[in-house]
This record gives sequence, C-alpha cells and structure tokens, in this order.
Amino acid sequence: MIGTVRRNLLLTILPALWCLLVFAMTAAAQAPAQKTGKLIVKITGIRNAEGNIRIAVRTDESTIAAAQIATIDPKSLTAEAVFDNLPEGDYGVAVIHDENKNEKLDFNDYGMPTEGYGHSNNPSKRQGPPDFNETKFVFSAPTTTITINLIYWP
Repeated sequence: MIGTVRRNLLLTILPALWCLLVFAMTAAAQAPAQKTGKLIVKITGIRNAEGNIRIAVRTDESTIAAAQIATIDPKSLTAEAVFDNLPEGDYGVAVIHDENKNEKLDFNDYGMPTEGYGHSNNPSKRQGPPDFNETKFVFSAPTTTITINLIYWP
C-alpha cells in the first residue's frame, strides 16, 4: 500500500518537475544577453605632460566598475582610454591628472586641488566634487565616446 502511494506520488510529481526544468532551461536560453560595448574617454585641457591620467568609470558615488591609467601625449597634451566589454547602463567618469604619480589627487593647505581633475558631462568648476547625478550619462553599445576637459585651480 505504501509502495503504491509512493509510486503514484512520484508519477505525479516527476512530470511536473520535468516541465519546470524544461521551462527554466527554455527561459534561460531565450533571455537576451546583456549588451556590452566600448567606452572611449578622451581627456583634453591637460596643462603639462608630467605624470599620468587616472580614469575611473563609476556606477554610483562609491562603486568603480573599471579603471585605467592613461599616458599623456606630450605633443597634443591629451590622453585617451578605451574600456572594452562594458555593459550598457548609466555611468559617471572621474579623471585626475596625477602629476607626481602618487595615485591620488593632491590638495593644498586650503583644501584646493593642486592637480587637474574632471568628470563626465564637464560640470562647472566649484569647491567640492559634483554630485554623481551631474556626471551620469547613458552608455550604450556598440561605442560611446565622451570628452572630459580637465580643471585646474590657480
């Protein structure tokens, strides 16, 4: 009796489980893959060829999705970084001209930056960093190019 109940229960449950498994596999196969593309960041307004350019691609105020160090072209005083296979979405880019290569933006005794910096959407010069929403842009495949003009304080 118990054996018959188990067999009938298994005969009822197994086809249902099989259907769920097939449905899950079909849904996964039909789910579109997230598009990725190339983000090209061009940096202009560099005051000299000392040091390097540090670029951070952010998804919010505190999350870095990708980062690179770019070399400054001494003739044009520009730099460029290419981020391949970046998923589509909203990003903000922050850039510093690390003239002394100490891996950070330096400040004077009054809290003013002594090295160049910039952000996507080129928000205006002011004390303090811009809000992430001011720097946010929509990245879409296959290629998006942005230009950031560096800011220097006297």
